[in-house]
Amino acid sequence: MRALRVVGLHEDGKSIVCEDPVQGERFQIPADDRLRAAARGDITRLGQIQIELESQMRPREIQARIRAGETVTQVAAGAGIPEQRVERFAYPVLLERSRQAELAQQAHPVREDGPDVRTLGEVVAFAFGVRGQDYSTATWDSWRGDDGKWIVCLRWKTGRSDNRAHWVFSPGAHGGTAIALDDHAADLHDPETRRQPRTLAPVGELADQTRTEQAVLDSDEDRDAIADAVAEDNQHMLEIEHEAKVIEAPIPEPGEDDTTEIPKVPADAAPVAAPRKGKKNHPVVPAWEDVLLGVRSSR
Repeated sequence: MRALRVVGLHEDGKSIVCEDPVQGERFQIPADDRLRAAARGDITRLGQIQIELESQMRPREIQARIRAGETVTQVAAGAGIPEQRVERFAYPVLLERSRQAELAQQAHPVREDGPDVRTLGEVVAFAFGVRGQDYSTATWDSWRGDDGKWIVCLRWKTGRSDNRAHWVFSPGAHGGTAIALDDHAADLHDPETRRQPRTLAPVGELADQTRTEQAVLDSDEDRDAIADAVAEDNQHMLEIEHEAKVIEAPIPEPGEDDTTEIPKVPADAAPVAAPRKGKKNHPVVPAWEDVLLGVRSSR
């Protein structure tokens, strides 16, 4: 064991600087209660301090906190002890948590109608494939809850958001079961039937789509206007044709100063045959050209 000599107080005022007189190497020692008790030779106080430090975070308590989901850094910071001391007792518990996460992936997720035939790992991998996400970037973890049951957590990143899904893992025959605890886990069970993330389109595409829809509407309105105009023209032509068919033919009337004499027929002249009458109740209908020209037919 090398002997050191005290050089003085460190700049931070919380440490003592010591130096090796042979090699000139310097060391820094924290100036805590243990150093003060040791410098005074107070063995009783030094023993009490050691007991207090050990009682603040015993190995069993360190393992219990790690098993409950805390990290080595969190435990060391909360207890005020070096991480190296926590790692010695946390390592076997971290292996246990990793093992439970692996076993949970072989469990069967529970749906409304019962356990799924596929395993939890297969269901999650299928959901990531449907969404177009990289399943290899997701990480599994587990810890024991206050009720003694294992909670399995899946972490993955989508864009800038960190997502987490949690299940309750119950070991058992054929891999056990896994029950979803939140919406993320339930969505992974049924990625096709549950809500899908909304696709955001760029503003330029929305503007082009709006202009296209408006052009279609305008073309429909123009088509309707043309159809209405054609219908009006056809109606007008029908009215003109109907008026042409019912033109009245004027019949000339004799004037007042008409002095035309009726010729006399001699008595010995042969009788003129009277025109044949038409059939009863069937008047003679004038021809179309007679009505159109306004003359009387001799028929």
